[in-house]
Amino acid sequence: MLAGLALAGDDDRGADRRAMVAEQLAARDVHDARVLEAFRTVARHRFVPPELQAEAYADGPLPIGEGQTISQPYVVAKMTELLRLAPDDRVFELGTGSGYQAAIASRLCAHVYSVEIQPRLAARAAQTLRALGYGNVSVRAGDGFRGWPEAAPFDAMLITAAVQKLPDELLKQLKPGGRAVLPVGPTLGVQDLVLIEKGVDGKTVTRSIFPVRFVPATGRP
Repeated sequence: MLAGLALAGDDDRGADRRAMVAEQLAARDVHDARVLEAFRTVARHRFVPPELQAEAYADGPLPIGEGQTISQPYVVAKMTELLRLAPDDRVFELGTGSGYQAAIASRLCAHVYSVEIQPRLAARAAQTLRALGYGNVSVRAGDGFRGWPEAAPFDAMLITAAVQKLPDELLKQLKPGGRAVLPVGPTLGVQDLVLIEKGVDGKTVTRSIFPVRFVPATGRP
């Protein structure tokens, strides 16, 4: 266990998290036991504005400021499950947002490197993650399309804003055998959640999962 990580689940909303997992995740098609346990542990209400904490375990997204949202729990869970994270994996995330997705992934891997283009969101997410003891998440403000070159290559990537494709720079930073999950499609409207797997020869295989609706990425691909 990470130092201080017990704080993330040390509150009075454990019953809400268990209900969320049972009704919104396990009752659908999220079955990975490690993913489900991460959702029982990470206190989602700590990652939303105080006035919305009562709604933190509802089946839907919530606004977090700066025109951004915290995604529906089911979508976060499915994206996480698709990556099949191993304990020694290193993960890159484009779009820290509230920090919730990074917190979930951090329970399943060695380290998460997350970039948020909105400085205020980046600072708030970093503060929340630090206060809750998630010592294996690094957050910085910047353009996520540039990746995190000094920490590359990565075993997996989470792109949490709509893009037209996986940017070439990020594909270069993904290990052969690595996996990326991202919403691909128009910046306004419905996108496809896709899983990209990079072969040892550098070629990619893309699989569409289901329709989603994400806010657009605002970096420069």
